[in-house]
Amino acid sequence: MMIMAAAVIAVAAQAEVKFAYEAGAEVVTAYLWRGQLNGGLSFQPDLEVGFDTENTGLRVGTWISIGASDWQFKTNAAEKENNTFFIPEVDLMANYSFYGATVGLTYYQLFNYNAYDKKYDPYYQLEVTAGYNFGDLLNFPLYINWNTMVAGDDDNVTVDVDPNTGEETESAKRAWSSYLEVGYDHSFPYDITLGGKVGMSPWKSGLYGNDRFAVVNVSVRLQKDWDLDVCQLSLFAEGAINPYGVRQDKNSVFINKAGMEKVYCQTMNGTIGLGVWF
Repeated sequence: MMIMAAAVIAVAAQAEVKFAYEAGAEVVTAYLWRGQLNGGLSFQPDLEVGFDTENTGLRVGTWISIGASDWQFKTNAAEKENNTFFIPEVDLMANYSFYGATVGLTYYQLFNYNAYDKKYDPYYQLEVTAGYNFGDLLNFPLYINWNTMVAGDDDNVTVDVDPNTGEETESAKRAWSSYLEVGYDHSFPYDITLGGKVGMSPWKSGLYGNDRFAVVNVSVRLQKDWDLDVCQLSLFAEGAINPYGVRQDKNSVFINKAGMEKVYCQTMNGTIGLGVWF
């Protein structure tokens, strides 16, 4: 953050700096993250603030996902106990853009349900991002992003079996899970946008469920926007397919589970959403 701020200050000495912000929220029938199903019906508010010059920008913000499955109100009649869960995902973000290039940092705060202790265990992931948007340079709406997990819960777990005793032991090694995405957005009349993207995991990653280089996400999103006096409304639909998952399990057509019950190598997912932005 200090490096990003210093870069903005340096540019600001030669250009006019303007305060910028974006606030809004979406309601989606399913929470998709890089083609994976991470939750069902969800409410996802977003807030970003920062500064812009003519060709640079600094943004910091937060994004939250509150799923219908996060709200659990259970009563244990035998023990007369009330168990209440409210477990959102909370992400903190910072990024700096310069003439189409972007570097950023994302902190993911997530939770897994521990069935043994009957509670949610928090864990986090820290990801760095570098990307470039060719829109300004080539007047062509193509972008490319590279993302790598550098800290937190991101291990490849190996299970070794003793040939003599049959005892199993687990060993974990940092995966440095990475995700390379190439995307293209095309605008049509009446504020309609059709976007497509391809996501790849370059090496073995438990996070994406692959044991080698794999294309793990091919998705298409259709969106219609309405510009109103006080806000912008967006209606969209998105579908995703995992080519690597299709090759691994051709019998698995659609996965409807998420979280700890998630089946990796998911093959097909989809969502419909409505957003409002100020």
